[in-house]
Amino acid sequence: MMKKVLAFVLAIFPALFFSVSEARPHSGNKSLTVMSYNIRYGSAEDGPNSWDIRKPATVSMIKDQAPDVMGVQEAFSFQIAYILEKCPDYGCVGISRLDPKDAEHPVVFYDKTTVELLDWGNFWLSETPDRVSFGWDAACERNATWALMRHRKSGREFYFVNTHLDHVGETARAEGLKMVLARIGEMNGKGLPVVLTGDFNTTADDPALDVLDGKMLDARYSAVKSSDALTTYNGWGNSSTAIDYIFFNGFRRCLTYKTIQKQYDNAEFISDHYPIKAVLTF
Repeated sequence: MMKKVLAFVLAIFPALFFSVSEARPHSGNKSLTVMSYNIRYGSAEDGPNSWDIRKPATVSMIKDQAPDVMGVQEAFSFQIAYILEKCPDYGCVGISRLDPKDAEHPVVFYDKTTVELLDWGNFWLSETPDRVSFGWDAACERNATWALMRHRKSGREFYFVNTHLDHVGETARAEGLKMVLARIGEMNGKGLPVVLTGDFNTTADDPALDVLDGKMLDARYSAVKSSDALTTYNGWGNSSTAIDYIFFNGFRRCLTYKTIQKQYDNAEFISDHYPIKAVLTF
C-alpha cells in the first residue's frame, strides 16, 4: 500500500496498540526537531568522499540544523567521538551491532540543553534480540537503540527509536520492523509519544512498511506546513531513491519535513545519504 495514502488509511483502520489520533492540546505545547542521518561508516574507502574529508561538513550540518534528537546510522565509535567533541551540547547513546567489536552503531544523539535522557537500551533485530545475532535472511547483524527522554521546555516525555534495516533480507526488513513495533508496545505502557527513525533500505511502496499503517505516521506525508519529495540516498551522485524515514505517533502534529541537500564546508556530499528533518509538536 503506497505511503502517500497513509493519512487516508489511518482514518479508516484503527490502531492495534498505538493511537494515531492527534494528542490533545497541551498548555505547554512546544516543538521538537528530530532528524535521521545515515552518516556512512567512516572506515569505508570512499576516496574524495572519505570521512576525514567530509567530517567537518557533518558537524556544520548538525550545528546549522540544530536537532533536539537525531538518529544516526552506520557511525563507528571514532565518528561518534568526533561529533561529541565538536558538538559539546550533545550526548549520545547506542552500541555497535557487533558489540563489543567496533562497527556501525544505530545511535541516538540528543541536545542536552533541550532534552533530558531518562533511560535507554538496545536490541537486535533477530529471533534472539538480547545478543549479537543475525535475523531471518539478513546479510548483517542489525540492531536498534531506544531512548526515553524528557523535553525540557514542555516537560513532556517521549520515546525515540533508531534503527537500520538490512540491505538484503526482505524477510529481515519486514520482521525487523515488526519487532521494533512490538518492543515499543511493550515498553510504552504509558502511551507516550514515539519517534522512529532509520535507514529502512527500501522504498515507501514496499509491503514490509505496511506494518506501520494504523500505528505510526510518516513525517514526509503528514507534515501540515511544508514537505518535499526529494530522494534521500544519493550514492555519491549515482543513485536517487528515498529509503530513510521519520515516523511518529502521539504528537499533536508534524509541522514540517525536509530532506537536507544543502552543501556544507564545500563538500559535495556529507554522506551517501541526505539527512532528513521533521518538526513535531506536543
